[in-house]
Amino acid sequence: MLNKKSIDDINVKGKRVLVRCDFNVPLQDGKITDENRLVAALPTIKKLIADGGKVILCSHLGKPKGEPKPELSLAPVAKRLSELLGQEVKFAADPEVVGPNAKAAAAEMKDGDVILLENTRYRAEETKNGDAFSKELASLADVFVDDAFGTAHRAHCSNVGVTKYVETSVVGYLMQKEIDFLGNAVNNPERPFVAILGGSKVSSKISVINNLLDKVDTLIIGGGMAYTFAKAQGKEIGKSLVEDDYLDYAKEMVEKAEEKGVKLLLPVDTVVAKEFANDAPSRVVEGSMEPDEMGLDIGPKTRELYAEALKDAKTVVWNGPMGVFEMPNFAAGTIAVAKALADLKDAVTIIGGGDSAAAVNNLGFGDKMTHISTGGGASLEFLEGKELPGVVAANDK
Repeated sequence: MLNKKSIDDINVKGKRVLVRCDFNVPLQDGKITDENRLVAALPTIKKLIADGGKVILCSHLGKPKGEPKPELSLAPVAKRLSELLGQEVKFAADPEVVGPNAKAAAAEMKDGDVILLENTRYRAEETKNGDAFSKELASLADVFVDDAFGTAHRAHCSNVGVTKYVETSVVGYLMQKEIDFLGNAVNNPERPFVAILGGSKVSSKISVINNLLDKVDTLIIGGGMAYTFAKAQGKEIGKSLVEDDYLDYAKEMVEKAEEKGVKLLLPVDTVVAKEFANDAPSRVVEGSMEPDEMGLDIGPKTRELYAEALKDAKTVVWNGPMGVFEMPNFAAGTIAVAKALADLKDAVTIIGGGDSAAAVNNLGFGDKMTHISTGGGASLEFLEGKELPGVVAANDK
């Protein structure tokens, strides 16, 4: 069990509080096109303001690779945050991040004020976790709060290095929620515990499958990775996505599930087409595909099978769509799983970030889930059972 100090465990009145947020939002012509990450950060920021902290926010945005790039400036984020908070968020426009504007703004802060630093990845040292930049960030703060789960699997200056030079390092509400659900709920779940894994590649989920087979009662496989399992069992999969290097691994996982008494469910039918296009003519196949066909979604019998397997679940973790959900004609499998989870009354439903989070939100089921993770890579590594540097760096209770 992870037991980290949070913002509820400290007194921030009159103190300068450096908060690492995840404001890595999509921008188009200087406008934010999806502000979910800003909204998710608000509870922590509002709490620190209410408690009289001097709040200094920092984040990365995109991959400027150590160079100031105007199109990756956080200026639009400061503007939108000001509107969401109902008070000014002063933007410190320093290309070196901790520069004269940031230092002057920090020195003039009153209790409850908020400033936002420039994109931390304008500095090349950020991703290398270099001491110099870590010290510069720490020089602005009395307290450090990490609320950026999306970067917790990386050791950077702004989430790990800085903690070496600040006495108090705690987690924010968003990070706490991720630890509670993805960490603790998975390690101590109410049963039956079902995991659903989809997406394109077995290779990206190897350690997740291995780790979850030690914990779950049922493991459901869908998406492109299912075809590697199908081929490993001798089925003809046409030109479907497959990782031939992982066929033996797929066989091993099937054997491990049997040994552990875990029910491993694989698709029993598939929606196939000859072209990777939404308007491509499709059909449902139960046996082998034709050589020129590819699987693009789980079939109707599989949807029923998976929905039935989820009926009595008390804890569900889902990472990865069941098919090419971006194409409406091949989204039925992903919709069926999302609906099955939405219909569960007394279960804890946890959606790992990335594509599955996008699918659930785009399909309108977001508010029916217990928790939707804000970190794709970080949530996967958590499910693998790995320690995340950004979580480890916070003070223990």
